[in-house]
Amino acid sequence: MVLLKISSAPQKPPSSLYNPLCHPLSASSSHPPPQPLQQRLQPLPSDAVATQPRPFLSISMAEPIARAGFVALISLPLFFVDPALAFKGGGPYGQEVTRGQDLTGKDFSGKSLIKQDFKTSILRQANFKGAKLIGASFFDADLTGADLSDADLRGVDFSLARVAKANLTNANLEGALATGNTSFKDSIITGADFTDVPLRDDQRKYLCRVADGVNPATGNATRDTLLCQ
Repeated sequence: MVLLKISSAPQKPPSSLYNPLCHPLSASSSHPPPQPLQQRLQPLPSDAVATQPRPFLSISMAEPIARAGFVALISLPLFFVDPALAFKGGGPYGQEVTRGQDLTGKDFSGKSLIKQDFKTSILRQANFKGAKLIGASFFDADLTGADLSDADLRGVDFSLARVAKANLTNANLEGALATGNTSFKDSIITGADFTDVPLRDDQRKYLCRVADGVNPATGNATRDTLLCQ
C-alpha cells in the first residue's frame, strides 16, 4: 500500500500562468494599481454635452436645398441681364425693333436708326425711304423688296444679307460691308453711291451692267463708285 504525502501549505501557481492584471500588485511594483471601471468611465458634464458639434442638416434636407441653390444659380442671368441686350436691337428706335424678328412691311421711313440692330430679321417690303441708318446692322437679314431709296446707309453691315429686288435709288452706301453671299440681284441702284463697298467680283460685274445716275448727296456717279470698266 502506497501512502501519498499531502502538504497543507498553499501551492503557488507556475510563473507561466501568472497574470498581473488578475492579481493585486505588490507594494514594490512601479506601476500604479488599476482603477475600478466605475471611476474610469466618468459621465460628461451637462455643459460639455451641450457644446458638442451636431450636424447642421440631415441628408434628407440637404438634397432639396442643394437643388434649389443650383436653380437659383442658373437663373441669375435671367434677372440681371437686360432682355434688350439678349433679344432687342439697339439704337434710338429702341423697344419696337427686335433682331431676329419678322418685320415684314414695317414702316421705318424717315426715321433716325443710327447703329440700329436688325441682325437676322425678316424685312421684306419694309419701308426705309429716307431713313438715317448709319452704322446699322442687317447681318444675315432678308431685305427682299425693301425700299431703301434716299436712305443714308453709310457703314451699314449687309454681310450675308439678301437685298434682292430692293430699291436703292439715290441711297448712300459709302463704306458699307457687303461681304459673303450678299445679294443685290434685281435691285434698282440708280444714283446709289457704292464708294469703298467691298463687293465680290461677280457682284460688281452684275451691278455695273445696270448702274446709272448720280447720287444727289455726294455728287458721285454710280458707275464710278462701282469702279466699272
